[in-house]
Amino acid sequence: MKISVLSSGSSGNSFFIENERNNKGILVDCGISCKRIEERLSGLKRNPKDIKAIFITHEHSDHIRGTDVFARKFSVPIFGTKKAMDSKFICKQSDLLNNIKNDECSRIAGLDITAFSKSHLAADPVSFSIFDPKQRKIVSIITDAGHACNNVCDNVASANFLCMESNHDVEMLENGPYPWHIKKWIKSDNGHLSNIQAACCVAEHGTRKLKNVVLSHISEHNNTPEKAMETFDYMLKQRKDLSPKLFCSFKVSATPLMKV
Repeated sequence: MKISVLSSGSSGNSFFIENERNNKGILVDCGISCKRIEERLSGLKRNPKDIKAIFITHEHSDHIRGTDVFARKFSVPIFGTKKAMDSKFICKQSDLLNNIKNDECSRIAGLDITAFSKSHLAADPVSFSIFDPKQRKIVSIITDAGHACNNVCDNVASANFLCMESNHDVEMLENGPYPWHIKKWIKSDNGHLSNIQAACCVAEHGTRKLKNVVLSHISEHNNTPEKAMETFDYMLKQRKDLSPKLFCSFKVSATPLMKV
């Protein structure tokens, strides 16, 4: 497998995972425009026609914004939980919509994609684990989680490659421009993981097989890549047997394609 975070942040999220053996891939979320998805795939020398599915984590606009146009333009099926699909408009072409359940595995492009529930203020939010049955490796993509529940911890523990939400620095959030009720929600168990929450989760549950961690969904107003990286670097140093490479993802550009 290879992976690139096409965009991640409070205003748009999309993750591209490719099966190297057949050059086919999937998207987890399509929260930026179809045009930007095409541009960023082109920058990776990848063809959007090789995308075989879009998996939706939940119905918030920063995760579904480009889904309708991209799916119809390239005839790509969309997979999401029924509650998420029913709670908000996803796509005009109803035959492209497919319901999935928690802990249900879908094999597409030679990859096994499994949804798992998490805590977030949405209809039925999930994250995804992507398993390559030939390579025997796992990518876990975990964003928009209010706390490190058992499902989150288990999927951190199983990952060879992890995209992990590191949304906010608590001090920046508390002193930042957001109204009080939004700050309260972000810090709640239905909000977003802080740098310290995310780093502690990985430090506690990551295993030696975890080789790469991409910090994702970094807030523009309540965090900086430097603060997120510093927190992770400090926490992971507490484990001498755990030394994954750390990267940040951004909303304005895709990461390079990284091998799992």
